Amino acid sequence: MDFQHSPRSIDLQRRVGEFMREHVLPNEKLYHEQVSTVSRDRTPPLMQELKARARAQGLWNFFLTGAHGPGLTNLDYAPIKEIMGRVLWAPEVFNCSAPDVGNMELLSQYANEEQKRQWLEPLLAGEIRSGFSMTEPEVASSDATNIRCRIERDGDHYVINGRKWYTSGAMNEDCKILIVMGKTDPDNPATHHQQSMILVPRDTPGVRIIRDMQAFGYDHAPGGHPEIVYDNVRVPATNIILGEGRGFEIAQGRLGPGRIHHCMRLIGCAQRALEMMCERAGTRVAFGRALGEHGSVREDIAHSFCDIEQARLLTLKAADKMDREGNKAALDLIGAAKIVVPSMAARVIDRAIQVFGAAGVSQDTFLAEAYVYARFIRIGDGPDQVHLSQLGRHLLKQTGRPVAR
Repeated sequence: MDFQHSPRSIDLQRRVGEFMREHVLPNEKLYHEQVSTVSRDRTPPLMQELKARARAQGLWNFFLTGAHGPGLTNLDYAPIKEIMGRVLWAPEVFNCSAPDVGNMELLSQYANEEQKRQWLEPLLAGEIRSGFSMTEPEVASSDATNIRCRIERDGDHYVINGRKWYTSGAMNEDCKILIVMGKTDPDNPATHHQQSMILVPRDTPGVRIIRDMQAFGYDHAPGGHPEIVYDNVRVPATNIILGEGRGFEIAQGRLGPGRIHHCMRLIGCAQRALEMMCERAGTRVAFGRALGEHGSVREDIAHSFCDIEQARLLTLKAADKMDREGNKAALDLIGAAKIVVPSMAARVIDRAIQVFGAAGVSQDTFLAEAYVYARFIRIGDGPDQVHLSQLGRHLLKQTGRPVAR
């Protein structure tokens, strides 16, 4: 299997790497200072400045093709996303951050021309942000058939009622559009045709942000993950995406690429953690020797290198199959990567935290927040148990014997 990246990808890897070293990494502390003191619920000035600089250099929308982006394959995009993943907020600099990436892919693939004009174009330009409103606090949302949010037709409008949480991105004042998943046909015996997706402008009457949810104590401002109540929210019927009963289909189309993007980013987190661990182990002295002279530390470094390389190869194989055979054909590999990579990243980052000691759990390095991100993604975009079950069921089906759902 040939994982040779194209000359264009290699050039972009170099340029993004230089941009990260020159403009992003030196400003990690400043970004967090601005978020906490200047721009609590809006995009901080530093981010706006870096976005303008990146776009002017053509480092923009790597994930889309044609007029909207450089037309990279998944295989060519993977190492670029890994480079961006070394700083948790860096993907936004290049207009490649969640949930906007998934929402832009969704709109480009499923929205009609008017919906694209109104919402996709400003998202592609980085002028607005968006949110994806699917998870609900009252049900196990890993099973989308549990969703209770109702989307009911009323003449030329739909009326939405429900409660969502962890609607990533919706706290930001620049968030102008929410993509909401709910049920238009809850009694349909075909349970995967009960759901629909609809576009809801964030300022629509009845959209009430209740609170911002934290993840391990982090609120991830300025995007956040709020709990939202949709209370008789009325939007035009033309806001439905693709048509009634197509929500599950759209969700699968959105989440597949999104899962592999998280894996690419987490490999970048793990790689940076390994490099930091090596540097720390070479300079920090304990019990009369550099940490790197202690056998247990060397073993942790070696195990981390092996873990990252294995996870990277699996992710690249999934990306390659997505390019050659399509996302649906690559679902097994995407699921396998989603199972393996977040756990790998959490292990590697945890080892780095051990080497850094008290500094590792402080705000002085990116390690603590990176660990939280890795742990969170074991739930986000589908928990490990769901992916393990689906992968196992599919592998059993290949024996030719029927397997119950």
